[in-house]
Amino acid sequence: MDTNLRYTLVLRVYGDEKIFGPGIAELLEHVEELHSLRKATAAMGMAYSKAWSIVKNAERALGFPLLVSTVGGKGGGSATLTERGKRFLSAYRRFESIVHGYADEIFEELFGEDAE
Repeated sequence: MDTNLRYTLVLRVYGDEKIFGPGIAELLEHVEELHSLRKATAAMGMAYSKAWSIVKNAERALGFPLLVSTVGGKGGGSATLTERGKRFLSAYRRFESIVHGYADEIFEELFGEDAE
């Protein structure tokens, strides 16, 4: 038996379709840090058009904006999370942390010494 057992658990939020998961969460965290959707996409190696589409689809499905943006100007545009976007991202990350904690405990209980 393989003694380096591990598991993968990816949490996504669905409505009628996939709305939110680790990819958009990471994107929003980069936006919050860098104050720019374009810089966030560059940091992730993601196409800007793909990121824009992901954010707009999530906003449509959730029924509220995740980002507020300003366009161009002297210093260029900027983006930040809306207050509701911040709360949703925080709730998602907390949910993810809690579920992973339970999963780690159960995995250890069931697979014990065979787990990493």
